[in-house]
Amino acid sequence: MVDKKLSPDFIFESSWEVCNKVGGIYTVLSTRAKTLQETNKDKLVFIGPDLWLNQENPLFLEDKKLWPSWEKKATADGLHVRLGRWNIPGQPCVILVDFIPYIAFKNEIYGEAWNDFQVDSLHAYGDYDDASMFAYAAGKVVESFYRHNLTKKKNVVYQVHEWMTCLGALYVKKNVPKIATIFTTHATSIGRSIASNNKPLYEYLWAYNGTQMSQELNIEAKHSIERQTAHNVDCFTTVSNVAGCECKELLDKECDIIMKNGFEQDFVPKGAKFTTARKNARKRIFQVANALTGTVFSDETLIVAISGRYEYKNKGIDVFLEAMYRALYEQDLQRPVLALIQVPGWMDTARMDLLNRMKFENVYEMPLNDPLYTHSLHNYESDAVLNFLHTHGMHNSNDSQVKVIFVPCYLDGNDGIFNMSYYDLLIGDDIAIYPSYYEPWGYTPLEAIAFHVPCITTSLSGFGLWANEELGRQSKILDGVEVIERNDYNFNEVVDQVVSTIARYSALDIKQQDAARKNAAKLSEKALWKHFITSYYEAYNTALTNRNKRLG
Repeated sequence: MVDKKLSPDFIFESSWEVCNKVGGIYTVLSTRAKTLQETNKDKLVFIGPDLWLNQENPLFLEDKKLWPSWEKKATADGLHVRLGRWNIPGQPCVILVDFIPYIAFKNEIYGEAWNDFQVDSLHAYGDYDDASMFAYAAGKVVESFYRHNLTKKKNVVYQVHEWMTCLGALYVKKNVPKIATIFTTHATSIGRSIASNNKPLYEYLWAYNGTQMSQELNIEAKHSIERQTAHNVDCFTTVSNVAGCECKELLDKECDIIMKNGFEQDFVPKGAKFTTARKNARKRIFQVANALTGTVFSDETLIVAISGRYEYKNKGIDVFLEAMYRALYEQDLQRPVLALIQVPGWMDTARMDLLNRMKFENVYEMPLNDPLYTHSLHNYESDAVLNFLHTHGMHNSNDSQVKVIFVPCYLDGNDGIFNMSYYDLLIGDDIAIYPSYYEPWGYTPLEAIAFHVPCITTSLSGFGLWANEELGRQSKILDGVEVIERNDYNFNEVVDQVVSTIARYSALDIKQQDAARKNAAKLSEKALWKHFITSYYEAYNTALTNRNKRLG
């Protein structure tokens, strides 16, 4: 007899990135919401931090008609909440909570976490307090809502993402044990730290002690809350097999479910709109590049780009730069290359000299001074990208077959220079390059292929391994994704393969390029949420089953 799978009657889900667009987890949650909403309707509630106090948050649509009696009770109990809907496809219910009042009581809260779950917050610093107090406040919101609106017969699940919301999961387990808890780590804090500190992560993964390394690398508090939550929730999940190995070795806990990150096609224009959007993107990119460098770019120019977090080694920015430098001397390169580094840095403002040129649709023949970047930086002298370009003599001279432009801002449509969103510019790229060293999943390459942009990634990314699995062999650029084998020590070989892949692509005719672009889009369709959402229901079943065992 097959046991009937348990499904939730109500789902709470919290993240620092609910109605707060700062990274890849925002994309995970916002693209998945519509798929979950179709099945669960308003039985799905996201909880996020209220960071726009006394200001209008464009991602939040307040709705006074949602649970007014509970809001009144929550307010009376000292919770500061706002109810409404997330302004994304599906418009799921959302509760924003002000966590600032709890900071005054953080020592008592940390003391309870130590006594109850041995969470060591003694060496906390930086963003730990804000994140943890939000997590705690979110846990109290779940408790209050459950007691006021839901019966004990309901199957209720609370899912938290990353270490930032872990404290809330532990609070709920202690105070509302009937609620099944799920913790999803998208990247362990200790794994990322090991990789960032130039220590070989993969060859010695089996030998690292996560707790010992957290002390050495000064991230004890984040590692502790992450590790203890992984061991105490009803279901522990991550996003790829790569991350799963990391969790097993560094958190000493094997994941229950692998939950791959999907995407939706709502963001991708169709038919004639796609063609127009791509044309507009390329036109804008070339306008900015011309105003900056004084070079006129023909449509034959190959636009290649890297984007994501500013993690110089982890995201492969170092590989990208070295590849562009070597491509300067690559004789097999058949087309000029314009390389964009779209990585938010410590930005000040848009360059005034570039801004002044962008006011006019002129064609410029003279470059601006230091024509390498679009926005001024607070740390101009120490910025790693600019230092590489300067020390390698990459000055975007007119006769150079490779031009590199650093775009150190969030492309939200209001940056002052491009004034187009990231997706609106992505569609104009020819190749997207993500030669990551540390990439538990890899949302940027998935976004790229969804917009019909072939990409380069590595075997150290969850996405790269998934692409190989889907094809049943190592994926190549004509398949839409070039997956380069990478390990702790083959930096130079990876760089050379990036250069040779660009050169090969530059020699393709229009028909071959179109085939590669169609294959990229076709592969992305296999990563739609309708295919990946089943793992979430597996996680719900596991969490509810383990809750039942826990409660006897």
